[in-house]
Amino acid sequence: MTAQPANLAHFSDAAEVSQRRIELAGALRLAARFGFNEAIDNHFSYALDQDRFLINGYGKHWSMLTAGDVLLIDGEGNILAGEGEVEPTAFHIHRAVHRRYAEARAVLHTHMPHTTAIACCEGGRLLPISQTYCLFHDRIGYDEHYNGMGDHAQEGDRIASAMGGRPVALLASHGPIVTGPTIGQAFSWLYYLERAAELQVLAESRGQKLKLLTEDVIRSTQASWDGAPGLHDRHFAALLAMLDREQPEYRTIS
Repeated sequence: MTAQPANLAHFSDAAEVSQRRIELAGALRLAARFGFNEAIDNHFSYALDQDRFLINGYGKHWSMLTAGDVLLIDGEGNILAGEGEVEPTAFHIHRAVHRRYAEARAVLHTHMPHTTAIACCEGGRLLPISQTYCLFHDRIGYDEHYNGMGDHAQEGDRIASAMGGRPVALLASHGPIVTGPTIGQAFSWLYYLERAAELQVLAESRGQKLKLLTEDVIRSTQASWDGAPGLHDRHFAALLAMLDREQPEYRTIS
């Protein structure tokens, strides 16, 4: 899975490919800004169709990635556009999730600290103690068994299956996967997931009894989250506008 430079002109959807590469580069830089990434590991992807997806190349720090570092690959790991290499764990996990869940166009995997801290606890769960939690109620699949690096197809398939059809997964002793129909929605959910987890870790650190929300309040609050038109894509657009002002080079493709 070594890079072979290619021209995007032969793809009928070249404009979309370029735009999604820019969005992924922006999401990766924002993740670095918020401390979601771990070293040069972790990975974001976006499926263009059943057999092609975009994914960040391995080896460059996320704070320095540009759209040109986002690779276009096929389902066998062949690089169709971009220069770099695909890390095996990234390939096997993301290919499995994209193939199993057509609605998971964007797939974001990090080791962000507060969410991962919860995943490192026996029976770790995001608890119904905050308004932010309500966005994720009944939307998280929990993988209880860490099984080593996901650097082979069988482990990628196991992780995808453990998601149980939910848009978010919490992988024991590992970290979260957040999916969505757009890069913007997935990134906004990733952001709010870490904020909900941070609130929980802080609340638990006080050693006091947690105040649990009722089911009725959770459901009505989730409906309010879902009823805000374009909330998550607007959030992402606002964050990209910040990058456009401060780090416009993230848009560079060639």
